[in-house]
Amino acid sequence: MPVEQRCFTSKYKGISNVLMNKVGVARAFAPPEPSPTLIPKNFHAIWDTGATNTVITQKVVQECDLRTTGMTWTHHAQGVTLANTYLVSIFLPNKVVFGQIRATEGILPHQADMLIGMDIIARGDFAVTNYDGKTVFSFRMPSVEQIDFVEQLRKGQPARVPPKIGRNAPCPCGSGKKYKNCCLKK
Repeated sequence: MPVEQRCFTSKYKGISNVLMNKVGVARAFAPPEPSPTLIPKNFHAIWDTGATNTVITQKVVQECDLRTTGMTWTHHAQGVTLANTYLVSIFLPNKVVFGQIRATEGILPHQADMLIGMDIIARGDFAVTNYDGKTVFSFRMPSVEQIDFVEQLRKGQPARVPPKIGRNAPCPCGSGKKYKNCCLKK
């Protein structure tokens, strides 16, 4: 039986150095489906391919009334720390759901309540583009193909090059302003 594919895309108005979106968190549930009484709380999550595992803050622990499942040593920029672990459900945009993720408690930057690490990213395909000066990232699971830009170029499928936009031309975003007074400034 084929596995149902789930995916979502997050878009930013300009180039973003931090990939962040809203996610839901609740106590862990047993697959295949969450209980109808399980209502996730909403938080802001950073996506980090440099992080091995998912991290949640004390705020998430308190608001979701989570219970510790153990402890683990965490390695981070300030050194090594012993931290609590929890079993959580994670509700990503567009009904992309993970029922049992082991999350570690930690302190996060950028007003983030959660960090999505490689334990989730590696379960599907994760792509980031910065075409036309706008960051877009997309995630799908399960993985359905390999994305290989070198192979695409070798097969004669070069990347599209956008046409040059004149400074005084109408902005392609549809604002009605001149390009120099709109997206060129961003």
